Amino acid sequence: MAWFRRSKQNISSDGQKKDIPDGMWTKCPECNEIIHKKLLEQNLFTCIKCNYHFRIGSKEYFKILLDEGTFKEMDKKLRSVDPLGFVDSKKYSTRLDETIKKTGLYDAVRTGTGSINEISVVIACMDFGFIGGSMGSVVGEKIARAIDVALKQKFPLIIISSSGGARMMEGALSLMQLAKTSAKLAQLSDGGVPYISVMTDPTTGGVTASFAMLGDINVAEPAALIGFAGPRVIKQTIGKDLPKGFQRSEFLVEKGFVDLVIHRKEMKDQLTKILHLLLN
Repeated sequence: MAWFRRSKQNISSDGQKKDIPDGMWTKCPECNEIIHKKLLEQNLFTCIKCNYHFRIGSKEYFKILLDEGTFKEMDKKLRSVDPLGFVDSKKYSTRLDETIKKTGLYDAVRTGTGSINEISVVIACMDFGFIGGSMGSVVGEKIARAIDVALKQKFPLIIISSSGGARMMEGALSLMQLAKTSAKLAQLSDGGVPYISVMTDPTTGGVTASFAMLGDINVAEPAALIGFAGPRVIKQTIGKDLPKGFQRSEFLVEKGFVDLVIHRKEMKDQLTKILHLLLN
């Protein structure tokens, strides 16, 4: 004998189910708020409830920061090769081809010129979606070339970082990019050209150990993970619990490693103010 008898139609039955297209909603990983993707985009990909900053790519960041129609990309089709014949779960060359096809990008950074509230800049933005935003020889070369253009044109340089670190598939060639980009930034400093580093979640490994931390002004988005080794690696090494919020941008401001934490909605206006201060 049944324990109960249904007296009303099931609310999830076909007759009452709402027709909601797939892919129109997303859930905030911080507070679990369900957000319509159009609203999320209008809110610059930040949560309407808790201000969590979703990861975005260069396309979105250029649209947020640069004056409409001013971006001119440089070295667009520069792409990595496989100098070591590296193989893990698949060939590195195969991984590159698949990632290029999936993302429409040729590597983990895009560079170019544009303007921010009518101030001409050279800008670079990393894409975490391209092999974790890892820095290989092409990333280092494109950053170096962007620095050369900034030095020649006397345009301020802005680099937006989002990276898991050096690209292991390129071995020492990847690690060489730390020294190359740092040396180029020293030339930029000697030339009196301002450089602003913008760090987003995450900015780790070799990128943190080179150009991401070498800005005249270092700024970060709220709650961005910024560090060399990740917190789990550090905890396993020292065998101790880490401070609350360890390696998050607010923690780094307290310790003097980051100058400002800026909400994405305020980033363009705040960068404009910083540029005016550095250029005057």
